[in-house]
Amino acid sequence: MSEHLLHGKPVTDEQIQAWADEAEAGYDPSTLPKPRRGRPTVGDGPGVVIPVRLDASTIAALTARAEAEGIATRSEAIRAAVREWAHVA
Repeated sequence: MSEHLLHGKPVTDEQIQAWADEAEAGYDPSTLPKPRRGRPTVGDGPGVVIPVRLDASTIAALTARAEAEGIATRSEAIRAAVREWAHVA
């Protein structure tokens, strides 16, 4: 069995088969969550992608500090650092 994970926890082949059986049986559309369009906003509105190049040691420092502060993603860590530097709440 190959290892399948969901939220970092192992999922068995039996559970995957049960989900597949459930899906094949069909769902009542009224019980499904409403679809969301696009990514959630960041800050005051939609974000703009700004490509940035960082060297390996800067990325390592960013990752270490993000982990220490409980920040889950690299993008959120970069946003937090820029907000702090720019004095934006």
